[in-house]
Amino acid sequence: MEISKIVGEFNSSRNLTHRYASYDYCFNYFYKNQKNLLKDSEKSCAILGFYLASWGMMRGSSFLLQKSYKYFESLISYFANLDDYIWDLDVINYENESAIILQIYSDIKKIIIEKDQRDIVLVTKIMMGVLGISPAYDEYFCRTFKMINPKKCRFTTFNKPSLEVVYDFYLNNKDEINSLTMQFKTVDFKTGIEKHSYKQAKIIDMFGFNKNFVS
Repeated sequence: MEISKIVGEFNSSRNLTHRYASYDYCFNYFYKNQKNLLKDSEKSCAILGFYLASWGMMRGSSFLLQKSYKYFESLISYFANLDDYIWDLDVINYENESAIILQIYSDIKKIIIEKDQRDIVLVTKIMMGVLGISPAYDEYFCRTFKMINPKKCRFTTFNKPSLEVVYDFYLNNKDEINSLTMQFKTVDFKTGIEKHSYKQAKIIDMFGFNKNFVS
């Protein structure tokens, strides 16, 4: 039950004003407004921007620190035109849908990354916050998962072997992870009431991050 323990420890910090709740508000907004993101593109840009700021993507070393949230307009247009089925993809789909997931990563990278700026953390955090389609490949998550199968992937790039390691981890812990997706839900911004079940990718993200963050 290590996954449940670590995910529970991560989630214990979350309340309606904690930075962790920025994920909930971002995911709720984009999931609800999949085809209406351009009706209020300023709000869409602002919600994505604040989520990324809450999750450390606008520190002094980040090129995003020099941008306003209008910088995300092209990205919002991209998300507004995604096929409907993409919004419901999750880790369970990695075996058959890895090509489209890798393509989404590549598309976001082309839209958002400037010159030689590092892409893996920012792009995967966007994929997590908007689509819930991938864990965020930050330092702590990658440190955890590269130990799981170091011969197959060292988690330095977002590629098919890394998706395969995450998928295998899911299969090996499927019952526990699926149970946690039912236990943990996003919270609604206005009411604080629980809303959407966390995806498998989000549960795995919390485990991967917190296992090495707290040790």
